[in-house]
Amino acid sequence: MSNNPVPPGRPEEPEEIVQVDDAVIGRAVARSLVAVAILGVAGAGTWFALRSMGGKKEQRVTQLQAPQAVTNAASAQAPSVRFTDVTAAAGITFRHETGATGEKLLPETMGSGVGLGDLDGDGDPDLVFVNGSHWSWAKPTGAGSRPPGVVVYRNDSAGGSVKFSDVTAGSGIEAPFYGMGVAIGDADGDGRPDLLVTGVGGARLFRNLGGMHFENVTASAGVGGEASDWSSAAAWLDFDHDGDLDLFVASYVKWSRQVDAEVGYKIDGQTRAYGPPMNFAGSFPRFYRNDGGGKFADISGTAGVQVKNSSTKVPAAKTLGVAVTDINRDGWPDIVAANDTVQNFVFLNQHDGTFREAGAETGVAFDSFGNPRGAMGVDSACFTPDGKLGLAIGNFANEMTAMYVEASTSTPDLPQFSDEAISWGVGGPSRDPLKFGVFFFDYDLDGRMDLLTVNGHLEEEIAKVQHGQRYRQAAQLFWNGGNAGFVQVGPTLAGADLFQPIVGRGSAYADIDGDGDVDCVFTSVGGAPLLLRNDQKTDNAWVRVKLEGKGANRDGLGAVVRLRAGGRDQWRTVTTTRSYLSSSEAILTFGLGNSKTVEDLEVSWPDGSKQKVDAPAVGKVATVRQL
Repeated sequence: MSNNPVPPGRPEEPEEIVQVDDAVIGRAVARSLVAVAILGVAGAGTWFALRSMGGKKEQRVTQLQAPQAVTNAASAQAPSVRFTDVTAAAGITFRHETGATGEKLLPETMGSGVGLGDLDGDGDPDLVFVNGSHWSWAKPTGAGSRPPGVVVYRNDSAGGSVKFSDVTAGSGIEAPFYGMGVAIGDADGDGRPDLLVTGVGGARLFRNLGGMHFENVTASAGVGGEASDWSSAAAWLDFDHDGDLDLFVASYVKWSRQVDAEVGYKIDGQTRAYGPPMNFAGSFPRFYRNDGGGKFADISGTAGVQVKNSSTKVPAAKTLGVAVTDINRDGWPDIVAANDTVQNFVFLNQHDGTFREAGAETGVAFDSFGNPRGAMGVDSACFTPDGKLGLAIGNFANEMTAMYVEASTSTPDLPQFSDEAISWGVGGPSRDPLKFGVFFFDYDLDGRMDLLTVNGHLEEEIAKVQHGQRYRQAAQLFWNGGNAGFVQVGPTLAGADLFQPIVGRGSAYADIDGDGDVDCVFTSVGGAPLLLRNDQKTDNAWVRVKLEGKGANRDGLGAVVRLRAGGRDQWRTVTTTRSYLSSSEAILTFGLGNSKTVEDLEVSWPDGSKQKVDAPAVGKVATVRQL
């Protein structure tokens, strides 16, 4: 993040509903960057091939200068950093329940997220697995037929040994429902992180009572939404700078069993398959302002986050991923919503209790040809050597992972981004898999943010109709070589465990064993998760920074921390919402490479205040308390 002062934004009159204006989109696409020729599309009969049905789309292409390519990535050598599967050894026995009985209902294949956060206040991250459920019309009977629900594991790791204990029974979080995602944040400002769980039938808020016990306070808090909601990703943020955490809850599509049956999609003309999202109507997100005392006000209609299609007048959003970041560097949190088969949204904070949607104007809405993609998970980070902000979005099979990079010509009022996935070395290798979970992290502690995607297809029979595609897919790891771009890392350097083929969906990271590097967890549809311990031995130094806000926002969500070491600045934004339907730890990990000291550390708190901090000792967790 830049430290240069930025003029305040210019608030606009709030609209009850934001309109998707084709004229605005057209002007924005005229600014977009054409990086490469159109890559081939997959064979007919598959899920994503159905996206092309319904008439030929007009291509909106403006010839512009291609992005300057980074130095030849082949000249950079990624280090050997192995990840070890410790799922079984750690005591993780969770398995995801889809409830599938052969009807091929869309929620069954979308999987679920995972959360990592210190729920019991003992200093290490605990695990939250979100589960599906049995459908109400197909509940099993007999022994072992208890409906599945959210599962919580307490971190009991010690002495380098990774151990987790299932503490779900009696915790108060057992209530079964068809869950999707989890957002971890301190809703009531009592210093204990609470859990917002999304899913089919609305959201659930579980208040943390301490001691790994929870209370369902959805009704009293007023954040459940409607029974017809299919809520997906969610994020905690202090959008109005009043010191407490507000809540953005995205929705995927308008869904019901009846509508799904009427879609009647067949993968080969005969076999029932999961229908594509374009056959379902979009759905509005919900925005809740925290009014204190455990109460939230639903301001969805006036906050500027409900976008309508200007032609059909129906909700435009089909959101699966959410990122909170200060995209225009004005000190106020903005929201990026990754939408499946429709344009992505960028909600710019107007400082007056409203947002303005500017996805098309900023260049984030479409690909370089003005087309939407099948967006799933999303994350943001300042990953370039000169500190530019990047947005990574995992897209559908045969669509590259998007890497929107802030342009040097960006202005404070309206930042400009272009998709530089190819020039940064991510585009080509990421084209084939179906990407869900995606996040930036510095896995080798060299001070540069690397990229990981968790992959898996939607249809079990996809290999029968699409050559080269598989239901279970391996993750992809990209090492950041600085000016050399990203280098794809395989089993030789990272170990085979990281690349086990799974039906991957959610992903999160945290330092689960207290050794200073970040470990990972992936979820899998209808199967077991993967808990992967980072066994790096690079001798790179590190420091971890934990913030303590003085108000209700105890974790300092939205704060930006700048650290200088070895003559180089790094920036991190404190947020728990990352990837696909998942939450990662709020503690920040800074790799220092071969630098043995920190030269400078500064915190820009969410209320706009800046705090210089004495240089912390390396190899430690530094707690910074807001003055």
